[in-house]
Amino acid sequence: MLKFLSPLVMWAAVAGLGLCTAAQAQDWPAAGKTVQIIVPAPGGGGTGDTIARVLAEELGKRLKTTFVIDNKAGANGNIGAAAAAAAPPDGHHFLFSWAGTLAVNRSLYKSMPFDAQKDFVPVLLLADVPNILVINNELPAKDLAEFTRYAKANPGKLNFGSTGIGSSMHLAGELFMRESGAQMQHVPYNAPGTATTNLIAGDIQLMFQLIPGIAGQVKAGKVRALAVMAPQRSPALPDVPTTVELGQPTLLSSTWFALLAPKGTPAAIVDRLNQVSNEILADPAVRQRLAAMGATTLGGSSKQLADHLAAETVKWGQLVQQARIQTQ
Repeated sequence: MLKFLSPLVMWAAVAGLGLCTAAQAQDWPAAGKTVQIIVPAPGGGGTGDTIARVLAEELGKRLKTTFVIDNKAGANGNIGAAAAAAAPPDGHHFLFSWAGTLAVNRSLYKSMPFDAQKDFVPVLLLADVPNILVINNELPAKDLAEFTRYAKANPGKLNFGSTGIGSSMHLAGELFMRESGAQMQHVPYNAPGTATTNLIAGDIQLMFQLIPGIAGQVKAGKVRALAVMAPQRSPALPDVPTTVELGQPTLLSSTWFALLAPKGTPAAIVDRLNQVSNEILADPAVRQRLAAMGATTLGGSSKQLADHLAAETVKWGQLVQQARIQTQ
């Protein structure tokens, strides 16, 4: 026979749960215990790894606990993300990852060792680094409109470089071709530095580079920047217009960075980490550090990250399918 709780008993139960979750947040991080942030890429100065280390440093200062970066590279981030998904949901294990691993890989790989939307709790969308269309100085085009006309008038004759099949640079090029109707050849490289060198030499004619990897060459006049593929101009290259400004509001591509927790991590801890991380992103000194590497700080709620991840997964999944992109 079912028994119904009185309103007073129910209120007491709810209040007790609230005190429990509040206590979880108050006691987190546990004294003397480090917090591990898995980064699914090699260490050594890449944009993602650098941003993650800035975050870990600032979290450590504010929460009086050591936050350590654990680099687990391989399979375009799949190995590290899978390890984070399998980690204990105890508030001492998190994943710092980005658009490719979280939103694109699902369409590139026939099978995945994790599900970004089901195996993790979103914490925060941290920062964004847009792609930028840069061309060899010998091309006649001086702006995006001229380049688009030139590319369409020379189908298959322009080669654009990237850091590999399914990379942000590759997908940005595929997006440009879909939106403009131009036909170009994709040339994948193992290293962005080699691709940039070949761009300057004229071996390839253009790239949809990420701003940190090309800003110096743009400022030195070694390549010509036509458009940043973002709604706002980049503080690293403030004189370069955006695709939105130039009448191409759907021509948007970037690598965004996010913080997630293994599924089952207590909501109070996720909320506390979101709060502190937002405080960090509001710090002018932190914003300046990220701006210096071409990153725009974001922030917001965990739901905003969940919505963004869902939308990006659909957007790039459709492009991968339409362009028939496959991994090796």
